[in-house]
Amino acid sequence: MLRITMSIPLLSSLSHWNPRKTPTSPSKSMAWTCSRCTFINPSSQKSTCQICLSSSSSSSSSPSSSLAPTRPKWSCKACTFLNPYHSTNCEICGARPSALSLSALDVDELDSSVGSVFLPLQACKRKSRESPIEIADDGFESGGFRGVKAANKAVVSSDETSSGTDSRTLKILSYNVWFREDLEMHKRMKALCDLIQLHSPDLICFQEVTPNIYDIFQQSNWWKAYRCSVSNEMAFTRPYFCMQLSKLLVKSYSCKPFSNSIMGRELCVAEVEIQADKRLVVATSHLESPCPAPPKWDQMFSKERVDQAKEAVNFLNKNPNVIFCGDMNWDDKLDGQFPLPEGWIDAWTQLRPGENGFTYDTKSNQMLSGNRTLQKRLDRFICNLRDFEIRSIDMIGMEAIPGLTYSKEKKVRNAVQNLVLPVLPSDHYGLLLTICTQ
Repeated sequence: MLRITMSIPLLSSLSHWNPRKTPTSPSKSMAWTCSRCTFINPSSQKSTCQICLSSSSSSSSSPSSSLAPTRPKWSCKACTFLNPYHSTNCEICGARPSALSLSALDVDELDSSVGSVFLPLQACKRKSRESPIEIADDGFESGGFRGVKAANKAVVSSDETSSGTDSRTLKILSYNVWFREDLEMHKRMKALCDLIQLHSPDLICFQEVTPNIYDIFQQSNWWKAYRCSVSNEMAFTRPYFCMQLSKLLVKSYSCKPFSNSIMGRELCVAEVEIQADKRLVVATSHLESPCPAPPKWDQMFSKERVDQAKEAVNFLNKNPNVIFCGDMNWDDKLDGQFPLPEGWIDAWTQLRPGENGFTYDTKSNQMLSGNRTLQKRLDRFICNLRDFEIRSIDMIGMEAIPGLTYSKEKKVRNAVQNLVLPVLPSDHYGLLLTICTQ
């Protein structure tokens, strides 16, 4: 979803997501918002942010006027040394990093305003897993991008994996999988994996993938059919990130940091070969998240988000066939119309005019009941295609997981009610776009 705080990056494009609490007492109003990743820290966390370790002093000023913050660091479990975020081994003792663990916050009632309806990333014990599939990645730098070259031996062509279907028809899935790990993560991801096997998309763009979710995906039956943009080494050095997967021949995966992001947001790009003379660029991102919360309630980051959308579209516009999808955190009332150069279209409005397209909807998604109404078309597919045409776009993941519920407390007129709610794969719905060659 876009939460509207919603947001995330690739491994190198990790987005730092932001939950919100409603201040119900003077002590809770002392919580402070990190200017780098927008995480709301409890008053007991006085010196550094629990997510990115930025100092609280740098977070007291307005994010828009502060200087670029230092890069997040991870603490070595063996020797406690704080290592740069890009280090894959501890610089002191050589130990490998583990997924970032956060101490649980005392959450009683969440503010349900835009961008404030999510819980913080929770520590989740990882089950022992099979040896990961080894994929040889060669680092490269190109045009300001950081990425990996695709290993052709790990790629399976769409002809081989989509038996009985037209080889000129392609399906692209965009899904914010929701990094909340304390709410039936394994069963939610199993339901999402079932959707992948059902629809068998040729390309997948995920947002808010955590190391533990990456672990689950990697052990799924469908995993070996895809080439992943995120290596095993990268997956376990970030709290959460964007990730792309492809059954098609991948020429390159890369990511481009946005020039104005204070949340570490990036544009993640996959260049795939459809035919010898036809290439398709598929990009995804988790744009800057609105985060209304103390100490300031006006941190909507609309200007930054709009500028990022323009930067992404302008960068991609040089390609004859391009699809840009993901959690845009877009608010039409706040951000205006999505910037579309001549020739670009919004797939949803083009194919389903008159339908609201809410991918984050506290009314239809009963898992989100208890929050005030929030209905936004946060997730989108923006296209500029010369050699392809869009055929259909569908919303998936709208059904509750059979037999699965969770409890949530809600305050109503100073009384606490216990709600028993269904569980869906994510707080966002996924979007599945089908295109075909002309």
